[in-house]
Amino acid sequence: MEQVEVPSYFLCPISLEIMRDPVTLATGITYDRESIERWIFSEKHETCPATKQPLPDLELTPNHTLRRLIQAWCTANASHGIERFPTPRPPVDKAQIAALLDEAKLPRSQMNSLRKLKAIISESDRNKRCVIEAAGAVDFLASLIKESRSNEREQEQEQHVFDDGTGSTTATDEALSILYSLQISEQSLLHLIERNNGFIESLTTVLRRSNYQSRAHAMLLMKSLVLVMAPARLKKGFGKELFEEVVKVLRDQISYQATKAALRVLRELSPWGRNRVKAVEGGAVGVVIELLLLGKRETRECEMMVVVLEQLCRCAEGRAEMVGHAAGIAVVSKKLLRVSRVANERVVRILHSVARYSPTPAVLQEMKQVGAVGKLCMLLQMDCGEKAKEKAKEILRLHSKVWRNSLCLASPLLASYPY
Repeated sequence: MEQVEVPSYFLCPISLEIMRDPVTLATGITYDRESIERWIFSEKHETCPATKQPLPDLELTPNHTLRRLIQAWCTANASHGIERFPTPRPPVDKAQIAALLDEAKLPRSQMNSLRKLKAIISESDRNKRCVIEAAGAVDFLASLIKESRSNEREQEQEQHVFDDGTGSTTATDEALSILYSLQISEQSLLHLIERNNGFIESLTTVLRRSNYQSRAHAMLLMKSLVLVMAPARLKKGFGKELFEEVVKVLRDQISYQATKAALRVLRELSPWGRNRVKAVEGGAVGVVIELLLLGKRETRECEMMVVVLEQLCRCAEGRAEMVGHAAGIAVVSKKLLRVSRVANERVVRILHSVARYSPTPAVLQEMKQVGAVGKLCMLLQMDCGEKAKEKAKEILRLHSKVWRNSLCLASPLLASYPY
């Protein structure tokens, strides 16, 4: 595009780009709709960006005159490579959403209506808010997801009916995709749990039976729900099947975000009741170890893995799985002094649990051979946090008779071995 001087009043004060859909605030300042909606609704500002005045209301009035001027200017400058912006579609309103929801309750029009709804929310944050604020919208979507538990044979028949050539999807898949995309607030998530008993169990069913994309959406939504749950609810515990399905998400690595969400769910649930034991029985220890073996990972992800492992090793079942895995102690020891201070502290706690509660001769020999003892000695010489150092000293003192005179320890490390 050739250099053309753009009239200043065609530019959005926020993005400094030509406005495609100019709208005016109560303060009289005009912005591009996408930019001002992000400012108000996503970033939660309550003032006009240009004047800094408080906004008496959040009404956005389309500036049709300015939009036509911009389009005419674009047409006049087409020879300079400037493309004319299309006229924006009118924003969706609650009445349209309500009509779509009514159509979605009818079996014949359900899938078509859900896909229209998904297309609408993908257009803008404003449309997402409109759906969230529509009476009963979130609960209706939740009810479709809960129907996935009703009867597996019906689910299979439904999947066949709605296979339209673009991939087999169900009403549950579409409802889940929409609910995830809405990114509803913490308060709305709490209301969702309160009004829809058994919703977590419904997500577990989706994890077991659906395609990869729906499993990813279910996992991410489950994480959001778990994060807002009260401790009293977490203490009640969850079924073993939930932990088995979360572990399968980790094993299948269906997406990076889903893997992080699954780790977070295990981290949040493990401290409560018998959840820790159920996670171990579901295979969590072995899968997390295998993930650590895969190679270099993002620091935060690696931290989350060792945090989960440390929590699981607080029970006898978890420690048994840890020491029983051929690479368990080796891979954890390898992460010591290689990831972060947070990871160091958690790895030391894991080794402390193993050394204190599972110190068989074979385990102690393995800790020496894979370098865990040497790493603990190195940690004492570094700035790694006092808590980690105290735990390391305790481990080394516990088994000094076995390790102190080991030929596996170099002289500089022996010099730091605690008495």
